[in-house]
Amino acid sequence: MRKATSPPALATLYLLAAMSPLTLNMIVPSLANIALDLRADYAVISLALGGFLAVTALVQLGVGPLSDRIGRRPVLLVALAVHTVASLGCAMAQSAEVFLAFRTLQAGSIACYVMSMAIVRDTQQGAHVVTLLGRIAMTMALAPMLGPLLGSILDAAFGWRAIFLLYAAIGASLLCIAWFDLGETVRTHADDVDAEEHRLGKLLNQPLFWCYALSTAFSVGAFYVFLAGSALIAASVFGITTATLGLIVGSITAGFMFGSFLATRLASRHKSAVVMLAGRIVACAGMLVGLVLVASGPVTPLLYFGCTIFVGVGNGLTTPNSNAGAMSVRPRLAGSAAGITGALTVAGGAVMATVTGFVLEASPSPQALLILMLAPSFAGLLTAAAAIRLDRKRPDA
Repeated sequence: MRKATSPPALATLYLLAAMSPLTLNMIVPSLANIALDLRADYAVISLALGGFLAVTALVQLGVGPLSDRIGRRPVLLVALAVHTVASLGCAMAQSAEVFLAFRTLQAGSIACYVMSMAIVRDTQQGAHVVTLLGRIAMTMALAPMLGPLLGSILDAAFGWRAIFLLYAAIGASLLCIAWFDLGETVRTHADDVDAEEHRLGKLLNQPLFWCYALSTAFSVGAFYVFLAGSALIAASVFGITTATLGLIVGSITAGFMFGSFLATRLASRHKSAVVMLAGRIVACAGMLVGLVLVASGPVTPLLYFGCTIFVGVGNGLTTPNSNAGAMSVRPRLAGSAAGITGALTVAGGAVMATVTGFVLEASPSPQALLILMLAPSFAGLLTAAAAIRLDRKRPDA
């Protein structure tokens, strides 16, 4: 296994980061056709999304610490190989059981995102970490916007199995790229005599790590709340059609991309903690303004969903900085920190989305959605403030 003599190309990291969201949502337009072709209930085939997300949380918990032990390169290469084989399995599946089994294996693609985050922390320092994480975040946001569109085109032209053949081709291509471009970035230290479990325990016992990780989880949680409740509010309150709904969902994603872009521009000019906290303030302010507008009288859809965009902008400002902070508490455990933060974000988002569904089903009011989005945004504000306070007390601060 060759050693890295220089950081991998940025394009490699961007492609790896986009792998997981693309794998998740490109099949969304094809779920009904998959169910019909495999003679299965739609609810069963929908596990290809919900089950996929659940498995990614577990995978992140495992691949992060594993990469700290054996290195980023072997974990990444194995994940890409498994993804490629699993994609071919899905393409050839003749039953729902076989399809879902291989689809579960596809969830290993989340390792590409975790490893790209850890590699950035391995190879960069200071503001450069936030800058690259911000760019990766922009890539992560772009993939969900383009994935369903590409999936629908492939399904219409060649059938749903073509999507998984494309997955396999992408996985094989990235495997070749990673093999030749990505050397090992974990540096071993002669004085590193602690057992891996003991060192991981030191990370888990750090309140500062949990503040950064929770700041990420709460911030993204507000986005999950929006995804779970925006369609119901748009249809029942504002009478918005399905065609227009796509623009609404895309608006908060566009806000996230803009916030991530700002984070890359501000990284070299302002302290990471300041930008992280500013993102939480922006998100909370947008929800408060929205609540004031709704309380003042009838509000147009443009004004209402214009306020929710600020959650996207705030998340774009916060998450590159909070992720960088989480991986910087114990840099030699950057993989563990990235994996745990990612798992916490997915699991927390699933809980928040579920709660949102139950609350809005009983009372689909525009105020309720804004309050549900404000709650995790404000919790993220509190954890960000706590992280800043704890970071100032560090001996090396």
